[in-house]
Amino acid sequence: MKRRAVNSSIVWLLVIYGIPIVGIVTYLSFGELYLEKNRIKRMRSTWIHTNNFLKQLKKRQEIFTTEHSTVAHSLFQLCNNRQGVPGIKGNKLKLISDPNDIIKSLINDIKIARHNIEMIFYIWHPGGLADEVAESLIKAAYRGVKCRLLLDSAGSISFFRSNWVKKMRNAGIEVIEALKISVLQFFLRRIDLRQHRKLVLIDNYTAYTGSMNLVDPCFFKQNIGIGQWIDLMVRIEGPISIFISIIFNCDWEIETGNRILPIYENKHINNIHEKNSCVAQIVASGPSVPKDIMHQSLLTAIYSAHENLIMTTPYFVPSEDLLHALCTAALRGVNVDIVIPLNNDSTLVSWASRAFFSELLEAGVNIYQFEGGLLHTKSILVDGQLTLLGTFNLDMRSIWLNFEITLIIDDLNFGNNLADIQQSYIASSSLVDKKTWSKRAFWKKFLEMIFYLFSPLL
Repeated sequence: MKRRAVNSSIVWLLVIYGIPIVGIVTYLSFGELYLEKNRIKRMRSTWIHTNNFLKQLKKRQEIFTTEHSTVAHSLFQLCNNRQGVPGIKGNKLKLISDPNDIIKSLINDIKIARHNIEMIFYIWHPGGLADEVAESLIKAAYRGVKCRLLLDSAGSISFFRSNWVKKMRNAGIEVIEALKISVLQFFLRRIDLRQHRKLVLIDNYTAYTGSMNLVDPCFFKQNIGIGQWIDLMVRIEGPISIFISIIFNCDWEIETGNRILPIYENKHINNIHEKNSCVAQIVASGPSVPKDIMHQSLLTAIYSAHENLIMTTPYFVPSEDLLHALCTAALRGVNVDIVIPLNNDSTLVSWASRAFFSELLEAGVNIYQFEGGLLHTKSILVDGQLTLLGTFNLDMRSIWLNFEITLIIDDLNFGNNLADIQQSYIASSSLVDKKTWSKRAFWKKFLEMIFYLFSPLL
């Protein structure tokens, strides 16, 4: 009874008519975005308190700005209208692309934590560098730091089967299995709805977000033959961390029923970085936030491009609107580069994504296939100035379903740093040739279209 995309409706009708009993059960389990009643009740309650907190916070005009670059103005205006918060200035942001440097930086910040450490990850996979983070968290808990850990049940299944859960809880760390998968929950909520955010918050001031799960690439999924995962994280200091804490607090209350009162401290206001600071915004997407905001943000960013647009994503199954926006950008003279991994851990997505290549190539979009591992970085750079970086994939699951977090930055220096990393990805990639692609075997074209039919469900 809900208006949805026609292609999605048709796919579900085919499933239901093709395998009636199984199809109906599948639709009830995966076809509608819904949470069980307790989570819905908590979600409504937490946002009442959050909105009251935001009203008080917006009186502190020192941290907000309505001045943006031309290319970023529309996106920040959208975020202000949808989320009720303008751009946040005075943030110190650092891009980190080496996994060893990411973990080293995180451990150093954990070591100096005084009050609290909060984390959300889709995947925590034991072994190597991940174990070093676990040890540092346990030490922090023993010296009196309040530690909370929210991990997705499906993504972190290996962690919940390990001894680390018991060790952490014995140290006083609160470890919560988010969106727990069980037969009992199967018909109470959509079972494939996942907690896909990656964020760390330390002392309510220093934060991390990006595409990297808490894994050591040398240990993670090395048996599937696609190489190491390539990721990017941002270390954050400044008032934007207030809003990252709001996201964590809401997720924590929705999952546990326990409220963490949002706070801002004088250091958020007094320690505003004036030099080399960035204007930023946070977009949280998922069932608990404004509907369609991620999709609208992506479309706004693409249509804001005048000169160049560089996009990196591991899973490329765009909506028709996003596909049209990318093709239109290229046709109006924007240099559009899309970088995706040559080899993927998802066969379904890998084949489905290729169904879009012909239309993109015909419009003049450059498609690069990264050959140095599984490129897992999710980033968009518009005209070298506007950046979107976070946990979002260019697929239906990230855009419409999962709990995601995206950092938006309006800053030329930050954009230059990201451009250097993106160019290093392109240097390790092969460019898809339009003529060669058009001559691929018929059976490949046939498989692409078969998997494309199911793209609304991927």
